[in-house]
Order: sequence, then C-alpha cells, then structure tokens
Amino acid sequence: MGKELDRNIGIPKGAVMDFITKWGTLLTIAVLFIAFSVTMPTFFSAPNIITIVRAVCIVTIIAIGMTISLTVSGMDLSVGSTATFANTVVMTFFVWFQLGSTPWGMALSIVMTIIICLAVALINSLLIVKLKIPDMLATLSTMFMFEGVAMTYAGGGAINENMRRPDGSTALGKVPQLFRTIGREPWIIVVMLVLVLLVFVFLTYTKHGRYMYAVGGNPEAAKLSGINVKKYRTLAYVMSTILASIGGMMIGARVGNAQINSGSSYLMGAVAAAHIGMSVAGIGRPNALGTLAGAILIGVLENGLIMASVPYYAVNIFKGAVLAIALALNYARKK
Repeated sequence: MGKELDRNIGIPKGAVMDFITKWGTLLTIAVLFIAFSVTMPTFFSAPNIITIVRAVCIVTIIAIGMTISLTVSGMDLSVGSTATFANTVVMTFFVWFQLGSTPWGMALSIVMTIIICLAVALINSLLIVKLKIPDMLATLSTMFMFEGVAMTYAGGGAINENMRRPDGSTALGKVPQLFRTIGREPWIIVVMLVLVLLVFVFLTYTKHGRYMYAVGGNPEAAKLSGINVKKYRTLAYVMSTILASIGGMMIGARVGNAQINSGSSYLMGAVAAAHIGMSVAGIGRPNALGTLAGAILIGVLENGLIMASVPYYAVNIFKGAVLAIALALNYARKK
C-alpha cells in the first residue's frame, strides 16, 4: 500500500519529522536571523555581521578538527587547549624571539608552532590507541595538561608586544602586520572556507576518509576488511590537532596577542557545531559542511542573545539547549 498517509492532510507519516531532522538546522538559522533582525535592527548591520563571521570562522576551524575525531567514533576534547597552546607558542615566536620580522620568519613560526603542537596528538594517540583509554577521558586529561603547559610557558600571563618577560627583560618583537591581516576579513573567511572544503573532499572523496568512516562505524569489521584501525585513529587525532592549532593561530591573528585560555572558550561551540552538523541534510555522520552550518547557528544564536542583553553567564544555557535538541533529533532519526 506504500507509506501510510495522515488522513487529515495526506502527508506520509514521519515526513514532517524527517524534514525537521534533515533541515531543522538551516531553518533555525533562518528563523533566528529574521527574528533578531526584526527585534534588533542593528543585528543586520555590517559591523555586526562581520563580528559574527569572524567568530564563526574560528569556531568552524576548531570544530572541523573535532569533526575528524568524531569520524572514528572519538571525541577530541583537547582542541580548545590545543588552540590556546598554539596561540601562545606562535605569539612568543613573534614577540619574544622576533621570528616574524620577515615573511620567511613568519612562515617558519607558523610551521614550528604546528610541529610543536603535534605533541598533543602524540600523547592523545598514545593514550587512546596504545593504552586503549576511552577517547573522552584521554583527551580530557590532555586538555588540562596543555592548558597548564601554555600558562606555564607564558609565565601565567598574556603574551603581547612590549611585555615584561618572565626573566625581567622587555620583549622587543612585533606581531607581523601580514599575520594580523590573515585574521581580518576577507582572509579569515578564505582560510576557513579552504579548510572546510579540503576536509570535506578528504572525508568524502578519498579512500582515507572512507576508511575513517568505516573505523567509526564498526572498527571490528573495518579491521577484518584490512583497514589499519590504529593508523586511522591516530591520523584522526593528528589532523584534529593540526586544525585546532590553526584555529589557535587565527585567534592570535585576530586579536594580536595571546590571552590565558584564549582557545578554551571555543570548545563548547566546537562540540556543538560538530554534533549539530551531523543532522544537516540527514547525513547522520560527522561532515565538514554540516559543521559549518552548526557553527553558523551557534554564532548567530550567541551574538543575538548578547545583543538582546541576555547575561553572558546565561548564554551557555541556550547553547546547551540547542546542542541537546540537535543530538535528540540526530539520535531519534537513527531509531
């Protein structure tokens, strides 16, 4: 007989729920944008849109690192601390060691920062792949560990130009103007879109991306089919660390300094964006484009609530509620 129809409106049972679970994120973005624009005319102003875009860019870069860890059924809670660590390291290269005085020096500082931050991936892989500690517990430990490493390395304070170094000397280095430019529009948007596209292509159209999904879906079946499960779980955490490091450096490029725990505030947004993204278009699995949509939703919601004079300490209530609803819709669809 085909699908059972609702007798009153002639719509197949479950069609409305399917539509909501597939497109609810995009509809919510549209509704929020319209509601905030109508109630607060300044919400749609150019400066505020730029503010939202800048915040969304950094959250998205960090969140797609989280997304990659989710593909292997993991959870990298250390991405926020990795971003803080990267922000601190790259700023010390510029301000303390004056490596940013030339374009080559700036490029070297960026590469060295990523290499140093791979220590996070190394420890995560050791704990998770070798010692078989659950992902969330392992990355929770490295989250606290590298928060402490960043603060200890910075001497417990911010890193900025003309600061007094821990040894008592004055820092003479300057943050390169070229580096600051990367943190401004349109370049920060370009960086984000390029990274999202690269991750999307990698996960969707390469065998390595498909292997990661296979590992996340059923590691035993993946292992029996010849996939090196340990290798791809390690690769996932390496890529997550690299993207979180880039996100941390983008924070530095945006504000021109390194503040204490500057990347940690992006953790909840990254977790929410990555999980919300799984429900976009009914894909039902971690994906870069869905994560971008999730980050936009979080960015619009947070900005609108702040403009509506909702206390900053209450904003997380709404962000957590959105995440809970997104998870409920995603897991309800799987039943």
